[in-house]
Amino acid sequence: MKILVSGSLAYDRIMDFPGKFSDHILPDKIHVLNVCFTVNGLQEKFGGTAGNIAYSLALLGEQPVILATAGKDFDRYEAWLQGHQLSLAGIRRVEEPLTAGAYITTDQADNQITGFNPGAMKYPSLFEFDGMDPQKTLAIVAPGNLEDMLTYTRRCKERKIAYIFDPGQSIPALSADQLVEMLTGSRLLISNDYELEMIMRATGLEKAQLLQRAGGIITTLGEDGSLVCTQDEEIKIPAARAARVVDPTGAGDAYRAGLIKGLVLGTSLADAARTGGVCASYAVECYGTQEHIFSEEDFWARYERNFGPRNP
Repeated sequence: MKILVSGSLAYDRIMDFPGKFSDHILPDKIHVLNVCFTVNGLQEKFGGTAGNIAYSLALLGEQPVILATAGKDFDRYEAWLQGHQLSLAGIRRVEEPLTAGAYITTDQADNQITGFNPGAMKYPSLFEFDGMDPQKTLAIVAPGNLEDMLTYTRRCKERKIAYIFDPGQSIPALSADQLVEMLTGSRLLISNDYELEMIMRATGLEKAQLLQRAGGIITTLGEDGSLVCTQDEEIKIPAARAARVVDPTGAGDAYRAGLIKGLVLGTSLADAARTGGVCASYAVECYGTQEHIFSEEDFWARYERNFGPRNP
């Protein structure tokens, strides 16, 4: 099965501030804010929705094609992807701008200030779908370049390629008409519970109406697991147990990778969601979105410890 992962590639640059932002911001001077936070250091991690999903899929033995745009500083990330046998065929390299970057500063009260430079993500990745067998192709359209998101959902529908629509962080940037168009005809709409509420408010559609347009809705609920909804049933999937919880960042993308793996294996939607939960449990054990690692043997052993024997 060919897996297409459309989304973003980004460097996450993470900094820790050894204090509290609130001690350095004067409420009565907020209109002339001028602050400088000296941090303990900076860690650079590989990230972005497409990169994160593809990374976990590679751990699961798949070779997805990433559809995204990268900039002139992509060399380190490129080597990382190649080291995990991930194809670069769908990545458009733009030479002028930098690869997208998130600059995240966290204080001792776990407050965060983030600056995001879209960089190369401002350019569409221009992937051609020619020659794709719709019976042997599954796509996910995750947050990234907005033109890509609109174009690729249209291409999937034109070519009868099943796709998962994951609007996520892009919801505020999309119009109601665009959201309705992109989710209509999708195999699944996936989001967390807050994002689902945003989608319903933006489109004016209730969940039952969304289910008339998408094949199903999966709602991730963090430590409470996930909810699988179709027009026929609603199934609550408990979270898989992690050995420890270090950082929840990236768990959603890992869940999507596990979900896709389950669908590729031909399991039921509920079992695919369980596979997603197991993958997410590995992601929360590490600081960063592409730091977890597991063998397929260990992965399926954890699946069975949490959910019992897999259905054939």
